[in-house]
Amino acid sequence: MAEQKRDYYEVLGVSKGASDDELKKAYRKLAKKYHPDMNPGDKAAEAKFKEVNEAYEVLSDKEKRAKYDQFGHAGVDPNFGAGGGFGGFNMGDIDLGDIFGSFFGGGFGGFSGGGQRANAPQKGESLRASLTLSFEEAAFGCEKEIELSRTEPCDDCRGSGCQPGTTAETCPDCRGAGVVRIQRGAGGFAFSTSVPCSRCQGTGRIIHSPCKTCGGVGNVRKKKRISVTIPAGIDDGQAVSLRGQGNAGKNGGPAGDLIVGVRIKPHPHFRREGTTVLYEHPVSFYQAAMGAELEIPTIDGKVKWTLPAGTQPDTTFRLRGKGIPELRGRGRGDQYVTVRVQVPTNLTNDQREALRAFGEAMGENIAEGSIKSFFEKHKKKK
Repeated sequence: MAEQKRDYYEVLGVSKGASDDELKKAYRKLAKKYHPDMNPGDKAAEAKFKEVNEAYEVLSDKEKRAKYDQFGHAGVDPNFGAGGGFGGFNMGDIDLGDIFGSFFGGGFGGFSGGGQRANAPQKGESLRASLTLSFEEAAFGCEKEIELSRTEPCDDCRGSGCQPGTTAETCPDCRGAGVVRIQRGAGGFAFSTSVPCSRCQGTGRIIHSPCKTCGGVGNVRKKKRISVTIPAGIDDGQAVSLRGQGNAGKNGGPAGDLIVGVRIKPHPHFRREGTTVLYEHPVSFYQAAMGAELEIPTIDGKVKWTLPAGTQPDTTFRLRGKGIPELRGRGRGDQYVTVRVQVPTNLTNDQREALRAFGEAMGENIAEGSIKSFFEKHKKKK
């Protein structure tokens, strides 16, 4: 087994980002220390001297140093790129992009693998927008319009990027594939991989007469007004997706999507929990004690409801089917109404006397400091 070489930066005792002056200073110090004239007959010192010279020869050369930084010792090997073997197995014709692409369905090192062309159709970028809705608009759905800026195929060149009446030339370097294969080395062996073609920038075409409207890009930016259908029952923080309303695709690919996020303005009276509507209705002490016919606001309008006599404060009752519609489904939630009994304030003298008489009729004594329940006070009468 061949002896593994030490890292050249480690040999010279410098960091990977060392400057030329730092490299030279470190080299001179070590070369003097291990020079054969200073260490006659010392085989170990002689080997160190050769190692220091080899390291400095590579790192002092900008081109060699760049290859070493990228590929390690294999990058400065004289046989680098010649399709060297690995364990008796020739790696020269193997594309690691194909290998990794077959496992993961993608490229290797960010490049196209598995036979995929760099100039293949690509879906356009998706765009995001937001809408603020009222409580009722979110509950029952609505139609809204939003204005946005997006890329669309150029009308003059129809997305080709060529001046009308001209066509693009197939790139002679990649033959229209958009990628070229290069050989690289790492870990003592060489392999080939696919990278975007530098001549055509991965498009597979060379445009000699670019479209004057889009500059050869094939797409232009436009302002558009888009109609958005908001489904009934959408909740705060949810989104509506409009397929194909985003930026234009590349190389004939489909346009991206438009994602519209929804925010709902608070309602002055209603609160929402999923498909449930919560509401608090004020009633007077008299209404709670005697019962009353109430008009309860709902998102559909007012409905009549009979308040039973003797209703206690904070009692909650349900109005079936008066809540929020199920999103893209059937049925609706309910509305829950909590009764809030209002205690009268700023009573007149007559009202105070009437209330005092009522208390006495109920057997209440303010001086006692506590109020007994109706049942407790009337137990003895039974």
